[in-house]
Amino acid sequence: MAKYRIGVDVGGTNTDAAIIDILNTDSPSRGVCASVKTPTTPDVTSGIYTAIQNALSQSHVERNDVVSVAIGTTHFVNAVVQADSNRLSRVAVVRLCGPFTRQVPPFAEFPSDLKEIMGGPVFYLEGGLEIDGREIAPLDDGQIKSTVKEIQDAGVKMVALVGVFSPLDHSGIHEETCRKRMLELDSSLSIVCSHSIGGVGLLERENATIVNASILPLAKKTVRAFCAAMVKLELQCTLYLTQNDGTLTDAGTAAELPIKTFASGPTNSMTGAAFLASLDRGGKPSEQQVLVVDIGGTTSDVCALLPSGFPRQAPNYVEVGGIRTAFSMPEVLSVGLGGGSRVSVDEQTGAVRVGPESVGHYLTSKAMVFGGDVMTTTDIVVASGKSDVGDKSNISGISVEIARTARAQIQRILERAIDGMKTSDQPVVLLLVGGGSIIYMDGLKGVAECIIPPHHDSANAVGAAIAKVAGEVDMIELLEGKNESEVLEAAKKRAIEAAVARGADREDVKVVAIDKIPLSYATNKATRLVIKAVGKLAASDGSISQQTTDYSMGTDNEAAIEEHNRMAKSASETPQSPAKPSAQIDLDTYRPNVRNSTWYISPVDLEYIATGTGVLGTGGGGPSHLQFLECLQNIYASGYTGNMRVVEPSTLGDSDTCITGLWFGAPSVSGERIPAATELTTAIENCLRIAGKTDLHAIVTGEIGGGNGLSAFSSSVTYDVPVLDGDLMGRAYPTLEHCTPYVYGLPATPCAVADGKNNVGLVLNAESNRRAETMARSQCIDLGLMVGLSTAPLTGAETKRYIIPNTISQAWYIGRAVHRARRSKSDMIQAIFDTSPGKLLYTGKIIDVKRDVSRGYTMGHCLLAPLGSDEQETTSKSDAHDDGSDESRYLIVPFQNEFLYAAYTDPQTPEDPSKQDVICTVPDLISLLGQDGAGLGSQELRYGLRVNVIAMAAHPLWTTEAGLRVGGPKGFGLDMAWSKLGEYCEPMSVIREFSRDI
Repeated sequence: MAKYRIGVDVGGTNTDAAIIDILNTDSPSRGVCASVKTPTTPDVTSGIYTAIQNALSQSHVERNDVVSVAIGTTHFVNAVVQADSNRLSRVAVVRLCGPFTRQVPPFAEFPSDLKEIMGGPVFYLEGGLEIDGREIAPLDDGQIKSTVKEIQDAGVKMVALVGVFSPLDHSGIHEETCRKRMLELDSSLSIVCSHSIGGVGLLERENATIVNASILPLAKKTVRAFCAAMVKLELQCTLYLTQNDGTLTDAGTAAELPIKTFASGPTNSMTGAAFLASLDRGGKPSEQQVLVVDIGGTTSDVCALLPSGFPRQAPNYVEVGGIRTAFSMPEVLSVGLGGGSRVSVDEQTGAVRVGPESVGHYLTSKAMVFGGDVMTTTDIVVASGKSDVGDKSNISGISVEIARTARAQIQRILERAIDGMKTSDQPVVLLLVGGGSIIYMDGLKGVAECIIPPHHDSANAVGAAIAKVAGEVDMIELLEGKNESEVLEAAKKRAIEAAVARGADREDVKVVAIDKIPLSYATNKATRLVIKAVGKLAASDGSISQQTTDYSMGTDNEAAIEEHNRMAKSASETPQSPAKPSAQIDLDTYRPNVRNSTWYISPVDLEYIATGTGVLGTGGGGPSHLQFLECLQNIYASGYTGNMRVVEPSTLGDSDTCITGLWFGAPSVSGERIPAATELTTAIENCLRIAGKTDLHAIVTGEIGGGNGLSAFSSSVTYDVPVLDGDLMGRAYPTLEHCTPYVYGLPATPCAVADGKNNVGLVLNAESNRRAETMARSQCIDLGLMVGLSTAPLTGAETKRYIIPNTISQAWYIGRAVHRARRSKSDMIQAIFDTSPGKLLYTGKIIDVKRDVSRGYTMGHCLLAPLGSDEQETTSKSDAHDDGSDESRYLIVPFQNEFLYAAYTDPQTPEDPSKQDVICTVPDLISLLGQDGAGLGSQELRYGLRVNVIAMAAHPLWTTEAGLRVGGPKGFGLDMAWSKLGEYCEPMSVIREFSRDI
């Protein structure tokens, strides 16, 4: 009876293989019959062949008793990271989008070398969905036919097919129908549908789809070579590849969706560790969390295991080869600590330093215990009496004090890494795997139990061997008027069926994860459901599947290996993305282009401003990335002609006409149904027409916080008029009535909303500006929850009276400070406050986040705990810290999209107002910054993040009775008084500082 599974994991240095007796997993060894290491070969395949051959020889397992082989490989991702033109193909991109998505074209974020290799023709066709499931437009057969002809004429065979909200369309019907019609016209095309690659987020999903399509020829060749190796090994079992989430996919599917195998290595280690430690048999109390630390020669990789037994997945997007992509990858924290880490002693001070430098795979020749002259962590282990590897007489020169100090540093590095990956404040069960795990010598704070399982040095191969099969459903459901329980049950059944269809044993499949994510501003209870079902691999007949056999037919084994050797290419530095212009300049010497009191915006300026608007977003405003990319496209397309420019408000005449154009709606829509780039123009033109204005002299930014902080630049280019250095909020706020002119009684009407299909809605008059907001939002919902909005034109005199001055400059200075501090590793907070005075309210880590959607807004709070004494060196040392703060207490920060107030609180009852000591409220600006200085949106907050909570004083327009009535605590229904944070300091002006009048 076939009863053995073989797992293989291809690493950068070694290829590991393990054989598991699946009928004997209750044994102390968990059924591991053999595990071996062999050097990874340039062609990958021959190394896999050698590893399996050696494992079979060592275990004496009969080949006919092997039921499956599962391989985890980095071969595909290396082709992208190395920008290898021999292994990547050109890709045509077809968007099913109607008039939308023109704002940011495909390949906008690709590094120049990858765009040169992959960039093919781009097409925008009818099709796609709104968030509520309506068609944007039906598919057009004539368009599809002409598109196929143009793809043929371009000589391209690989196609990425991307439909707006295709994850909403449960079967990807628009994409699949279009794919079928294209193949009917040309069956030689290889077409990848985006709904099979990722979830909501069009650009990231599209990027991943392009990458997947580009490596399809390589994937098919590689799988053929793997199958050829199987034939050469005389193995007649099924071949699988392991995926990023720790589950299996058959070889044929992997050849079609290779991107899903990109990051399987770390996942294999984590799932293998859990199996070897018997956690699948109830090896830990339910109240404890499990972390895995895989210690190699150079680094330690830390990952959190979820109750499902799979690693926690990385949030948001991941970068591969400099490209932002959206596909499932484990969240892994790597620190520079391994068995080969160098230990150095400062001759003058005697200070001992551990890592991050390492001797790597030269450990057995360079470490002192092995006769070398480099002191390593392995030497410290032996000197501490914790291991007897090597020759102890070689380390007689290591003093007791050096060993003690180095040992304490090793302990501290591990403690920090573990704390950074915790998913809660529950006790931790720590699994140590990897060849370098001997450096663990002392108990770690917060760790209830540490387990070094058997065969820990081959956990990655074991993880591949025991990998299960998963089915996942990632969709958006409109729950209004539906029975939520019935919808959820139906989705769970679909996930189970998906797992079974992929080879899982139906009797073993269970739903292991359910995520319900309500979408902001959606009144139809639009909710994203992500459901995963997992089961063990079903018994097979022991033969290679027909699909896999097809890949192996007609391929000469030696020829396949020779082909891989020819294509092997050493890694090269990935060129910078055009979306990261500041990375290519000297930040200290860069000067913006200001001539004749006009600031001409460059790509670097845009990047600075985008970073600054994130900080000024105070938790809301939506991400700036899309607007940043659109503005970059405008600059690049114009050939740097200088039509994107900024002037001071004082240049306006009192009778001049100014207008604002804002994006209005849900960020969850803007990231998927990317605008057509006509919405703002259409709204502005209708507003001007109704108001009887024929001349336009300037664009004024509606809100500087978040994505809208850059929106005025698009309108500036369209109308060839300048943007004023200032905005109408000085931050981000959630509603239209929070613009300063409307706070002080000016009417927002007439106002217009417009979508990319030239639908226009008007509010000619409203009894109040709050009513104008609700009326406009009703039309916004009907138009798909993302529109361009323009409000009543302002005169020059009104604009100068109500504008918050110099806030575009302020965003620029903040952004420059953040980028400089990142590069120089200097004090991030002090750098920001040197440009925009403020106070550091708190430095801590998030230990709880609660969210709900009420009235269309994301409501909730986050709770922060103080850092431990040994973590303090990571915090700011600036003298800008609020002298009255107390970081021994906990801090709560409630939000309604934006952060509303910060208060010390009791961690047991944090929401009890009687236990709160408020230290800052709106309208003062409260921002949470990540360790890289980036402003965090309320939607990005999660457990474990270390953050700095900063505050800046609001402009005086917000601190009057009228300003506080709308933008202060009472305006948000809070029963608390505003207390002045400090004196407002007008931001510096880029125009005045850098002016070169000629």
